[in-house]
Amino acid sequence: MTADIKKLHRSFLPEDFKVTTWDALEPYFQQLLSREINSMESLEQWLKDMSEVEAAVSEDACWRQIKMTCDTTDKSLEEAFTYFCMEIQPKLQPYADKLNRKLVDNEFTQQLDKDKYFTYLRSVKKSIDLFREANIPLQAELSVMQQQYGVISGRMTVEVKGQEYTLQQASKFLEDHDRALREEVYRKIQERRQQDKATLHDLYTQLVAKRDQVAKNAGFANYRDYKFVELGRFDYTREDCLQFHEAVKLHVLPLVASIQQRKKEKLGLDTLRPWDTEAEPEGVMPLHPFEGGRELLAKTEKCFEELNPFFANCLRKMDELKHFDLDSRKGKAPGGYNCPLAESGAPFIFMNAAGQMGDVTTMVHEGGHAIHSFLAHPLELSAFKEYPMEIAEVASMAMELFSMNHWEAFFDNAEDLKRAKEHQLERVITIFPWIATIDKFQHWVYENPAHTIEERTEKWMEILNEFSTNTIDFSGLEEYRKTGWQRQLHLFEVPFYYIEYGIAQLGAIGMWMQYQQNPQEALQNYINALSLGGTKTLPQLYEAAGLKFDFSPAHIKTLMEFVKGEMDKL
Repeated sequence: MTADIKKLHRSFLPEDFKVTTWDALEPYFQQLLSREINSMESLEQWLKDMSEVEAAVSEDACWRQIKMTCDTTDKSLEEAFTYFCMEIQPKLQPYADKLNRKLVDNEFTQQLDKDKYFTYLRSVKKSIDLFREANIPLQAELSVMQQQYGVISGRMTVEVKGQEYTLQQASKFLEDHDRALREEVYRKIQERRQQDKATLHDLYTQLVAKRDQVAKNAGFANYRDYKFVELGRFDYTREDCLQFHEAVKLHVLPLVASIQQRKKEKLGLDTLRPWDTEAEPEGVMPLHPFEGGRELLAKTEKCFEELNPFFANCLRKMDELKHFDLDSRKGKAPGGYNCPLAESGAPFIFMNAAGQMGDVTTMVHEGGHAIHSFLAHPLELSAFKEYPMEIAEVASMAMELFSMNHWEAFFDNAEDLKRAKEHQLERVITIFPWIATIDKFQHWVYENPAHTIEERTEKWMEILNEFSTNTIDFSGLEEYRKTGWQRQLHLFEVPFYYIEYGIAQLGAIGMWMQYQQNPQEALQNYINALSLGGTKTLPQLYEAAGLKFDFSPAHIKTLMEFVKGEMDKL
């Protein structure tokens, strides 16, 4: 297996063609639409040519977004992204719909290999069902509005000890053993968020209204039902999500409470406050796994090399292409992502590293996504590489757990390594209640789109309390908690994309159980599943990975007991 990924060769578009204006792009869509398809051979060639155009357009859109998130202060980058959303994307959509219909209506389509094309054609039919002319301008506006979240958040900074920090950078002080400093920084971060709470409330209200309109235009009762179809959730339902929420309360919350109780005892505190959860006792230095983005990348490469040399080679190839932006800085959008690039093949990793343990997790997580991009790149059509999020997140979350066995790359001290693993396993468990909170909140928001800000806040607090333990004392901090949801960018930018992390975390734990028993076999299953891209159904992709697609309470209980057992060993 080689990571020497090659940019796709063009045979339909000119090699030097760049997406600049719709007028320059449209002729290629017209050619595809008017071309006669009168044989199996001509159909397969037509699909390849269409895939080539899709890849070029997709990659252009991705670079516009990458550049804008790397620097939210440069107006020209924002304008280039907005131009694509408002002037190119809306004109593309009617063509995409016509091409989908041309494909479905063609007599030779019935003769395509059922096994190879099943998920693709299912997705095409879904797109036809959802397409409405009236939604084109709304979707264009939503694409632009969603990016405002990054612009607003990218401006947020606080001053600590006379120096300015982004909120990501400032959060490292929450690990300091000086409790007064932790509290001061915690309050400063929360106060800074409060300054924009009205703006973010307003932005969210507008997004919800527009999304609701999109759903109504397409004949759905609400945006949740629309989004389940759009996201291709063919293999689970709203009821399964509700069952997941209940299982988290039943089988995960007690473990979270015991983790928090242990933290309280470790720190020797009478009450655990929210600024204590990341701290270490007096005399224990916070974990400091790297200095700066270059070192983070070098150490991740070393770690991946131990796991499987191919994984490290993927990162080296990306570095050679300058496909990383890792350090946190003012004016950069928050969060972290791996952006697949349909033509280049080698994706781009963006994150806000500040030298903390959480950054190592983010880096190996996004590294898992990157390897998925490399493995799926050889598939024939762009559409084959569009895999469901529930398997995409297994790729990243399993990598967090696989890589732990080789974290000596980050920690040469055995005690630090043990603490890092503890931190990771605690996170595997403590993330579940937050996933359930965010998911349940979204169900309510879109079932009740006309809600007021007061009703939203009341419902948020009710759900938040439902998935909280009583171990952390939030007294006097209620105002901060009321807008806690605003720090979750998914709510603004990728609605309903969150339960996937929960489903995939279960898959990742399952992969890790395999890995503990037989590392080589587990890694081979991992590679096999990711190489299939989106060419199989979700249950089939899980099966290829040696997993069951199952998030029933009984299965969750089994996996939680396994993680607890692994933590007890540490």
